[in-house]
Amino acid sequence: MPAVDAAALDVDRLRASVRGRVVAPGDEAYDQDRVVVMGGVDAHPAVIVRVADTADVAAVIATARGTGLDLAVRSGGHSAAAHSTTDGGIVLDVRDLRDLDLDVAGRTAWVGSGLTAGEITTALAEHGLAIGFGDTGSVGVAGITLGGGIGYLVRSQGMTIDNLLAVELVTADGEVLTVDEASHPDLFWAIRGGGGNFGVATRFRFRLHDVPQIVGGLLIQPATEEAIVALMRAGKAAPEALSFIANVMTCPPMPFVPESLHGELVIFSLVCWSGPVEEADAALAPIRAAATPIADMLQPQGYPGMYGPEEADYHPLAVARTLFMDGVDDADARVMLEQLKASDAPMRAVQLRPLGGAMARVANDATAFGHRDRAVMGVVAAFHTGPEDRDATTAWVEDLADVLRDGTAAYVNFVADEGPERVHDAYPGATYERLAAIKRRYDPDNVFRRNQNVAPAGA
Repeated sequence: MPAVDAAALDVDRLRASVRGRVVAPGDEAYDQDRVVVMGGVDAHPAVIVRVADTADVAAVIATARGTGLDLAVRSGGHSAAAHSTTDGGIVLDVRDLRDLDLDVAGRTAWVGSGLTAGEITTALAEHGLAIGFGDTGSVGVAGITLGGGIGYLVRSQGMTIDNLLAVELVTADGEVLTVDEASHPDLFWAIRGGGGNFGVATRFRFRLHDVPQIVGGLLIQPATEEAIVALMRAGKAAPEALSFIANVMTCPPMPFVPESLHGELVIFSLVCWSGPVEEADAALAPIRAAATPIADMLQPQGYPGMYGPEEADYHPLAVARTLFMDGVDDADARVMLEQLKASDAPMRAVQLRPLGGAMARVANDATAFGHRDRAVMGVVAAFHTGPEDRDATTAWVEDLADVLRDGTAAYVNFVADEGPERVHDAYPGATYERLAAIKRRYDPDNVFRRNQNVAPAGA
């Protein structure tokens, strides 16, 4: 890797070499364009380049190589580790790569990496089609896909990467590759779960599914040990067309929930039945029976309805840790409730996602995501108010996550700034070794290092 030479960054020359917009400190758009989703991040890049095409991407990569400056790649800006930006480095911003080439008859689409999950979902729904991404509409398609993609259709369609057919990728040497099973198969294996370690993805080709309507929405139930265990057992036994994300959390002040429950612990579930509408009631009955609902808003709707409204200026101060579990038993439920009650964080939660189904029918070594046999993915999260309580909040989150997790496995898209050992937890054993060998071939100088980084083999 070359030595850093910040003085070699010639912004005017960079402007002349790209079609896209170059934003530098002092420019009117600079303060707006440098903002990311996570609160408490106030990075000041040396330059932000909103690229217009693959040639721009190659030019920005060459500039980063020539100067040695950190290169951050930004799409939706949701990185929990703030990898979407950098202090004093270069931000390669793909938000303007927004092409959508839809083949309705063939059930495929080429998607620009600057689009969000919500934008794509809304466009596909006009044709009764869908692909599963995550649980948040404003997340950029690039980050969610390269890390895996576990959302509301994971049990029926598999992960996002299971529906990925090809990627247009600009490598560290500026080469533009079309990567799929037949062309660069080693790289295709790596980018399906290996994150942004191998290049800048500019377009994705996805397989689409017929999802003309779902039955889903919000289900709120009392948080008791019995209800948590019953809900998770029902999720495990459910037909594959049913997925949900259950949050054991303090109840927000929602107008349709009695005021006496605001701030109390509830199970706040986001539920999606993607099978035939006439079969929904029977499929949903076991999860409704886990505890008498406080609010039941499950109804027929289009799939985009699963992505709730978001505030553009919402930048939460939060700490979260990802984990996997083999199941949720009485002891797990008890410790969740005890620790959630003991915390004084303004908002705290344990999120639980039953897995299995189509996701689990893919072999663990078929892609770089290596945790397909796990029964439940969890997250422990809490808000804090600033530097004064961040350490205490982090300690509470980590202590509870350590108690709940079965083994050290991690979902890379949810890993924060937790050190290299957590990258190994995301890519256990032979998976990491294979990724490192592919990294050495395509990025031996570790140009793409601002991510959950896999170092080139031998580095």
